[in-house]
Formats: sequence, C-alpha cells, structure tokens
Amino acid sequence: MAVTAFLDLHLRADALEEAPAVLAAVLADTRAFDGSQGIEVLRDVADPAHVTVVERWESLQHDDAYRAWRATPEGASDLGRVLAGPPTLWRYETHSTL
Repeated sequence: MAVTAFLDLHLRADALEEAPAVLAAVLADTRAFDGSQGIEVLRDVADPAHVTVVERWESLQHDDAYRAWRATPEGASDLGRVLAGPPTLWRYETHSTL
C-alpha cells in the first residue's frame, strides 16, 4: 500500500540562504531511491524557516528501506547542518475509504 511521509523541518535562521541548496542535494538522492513516487517541498507562509517535505512512496517497505539507508554512512547527508533541531516524521498509508 502506498505511503505518504511528512518530514517537518525547522531551519536555522542563519542558514536560510544555504538551506535550499542543501535540501536540493538531499532530495535528489531521495527522488532517485527505489520506490520514491514524488516529493514536494512546502514552506510556511508565516515562517520561512519552517519547511515540510512531502514524500510519496510505493510502499511502507520502500520508505523503511530509505530511512534505513539514510542511517548509514553512505546515506548520510548535510541536512543536519542547516536544521535548528531534529526533524519530525509522520507517515500515512493511502486509503480510498476508511
């Protein structure tokens, strides 16, 4: 079953200029990962340091594999250097009805 992940990020105020380039590099790898069906980046209109990344995955297993890869040295990214704190992740399965 398809999964949508919401990754809530708070950027450091002094990193707002470099953050788009860092995020673009991270998301290029995410988009290329097996099972990725698309990514959208949302910026809070009231707070430019608040960003939510919406990731769509073919399945929970694909998303799990991606998260596991990010925890390895090969999957590590520079995202942490522009963050004000740890990201928050929510994952939802797609249902036509409940």
